[in-house]
Amino acid sequence: MARALDRATQALKKSSDTPRLDAELLMAHSLGIERDTLLLSKQEGAAPAAFAGFIERRKDGEPVAYITGKRAFWNIELEVGPGALVPRPDSETLIAAAVEHFAGKPGPKRILDLGTGPGTLLLAALDQWPKATGIGVDSSDEALGYARRNAKRLGLAERAHFKRGDWAKGISEKFDLVLINPPYVAEGEELGPGVAEYEPAEALFAGEEGLAEYRRLAPEIGRLLTAGGLAAVEIGHEQDEAVGELLKEHGLEPRLARDLAGRPRAMLI
Repeated sequence: MARALDRATQALKKSSDTPRLDAELLMAHSLGIERDTLLLSKQEGAAPAAFAGFIERRKDGEPVAYITGKRAFWNIELEVGPGALVPRPDSETLIAAAVEHFAGKPGPKRILDLGTGPGTLLLAALDQWPKATGIGVDSSDEALGYARRNAKRLGLAERAHFKRGDWAKGISEKFDLVLINPPYVAEGEELGPGVAEYEPAEALFAGEEGLAEYRRLAPEIGRLLTAGGLAAVEIGHEQDEAVGELLKEHGLEPRLARDLAGRPRAMLI
């Protein structure tokens, strides 16, 4: 098994930025165990027959999360698959910023997640604040199907309402926490292996500059927030100035939050 992991790591170097991690996750999946358990084992014996097929799929660019059907995010694990954007660790910056904002205060009671996908930000926030309830909005019925299943599996279905919508259109309520992860990739921009080929384009691309959805969202954010509330809006790591200016044009005073790599990752309002 150890040799199979080494061979798989070498095979994935051209199609992945994290070949060893991918190989370990796929080996654990083929064994029906968690990666931590795999790493603590002696890794003896032959690899399961399914492992080679998983590696071939990954070599073709298919996301690991689509192969395993799951992805860890913050303190929860989400079901994901074709039709839903794979949650990224970078998006945890929004939850971390919210935790810092509400530290020493009562947590948010009402949470809005615009562009919820498989429920990523809303469900992570509801898990973080057990007394909160919230709404997740997405334009994709397929993504919302994942979100509802995730809420049920995590025991959050009674606190999370998901609806199909066009950002905040038709929403008049105010929220203590607004989380937004819009598409922000410029048309034609190159992405990592397999991303554009497998993940939904509508969740990735946003016009020639990657700013189209920020222009639609900027006029709406202020009216959605309660006094003392927080809006956290994910951005591409080179978009802080452009998005910041768009928000200021609508009377907002954004602050920048950086991800763990020190790159611009969210605007906080």
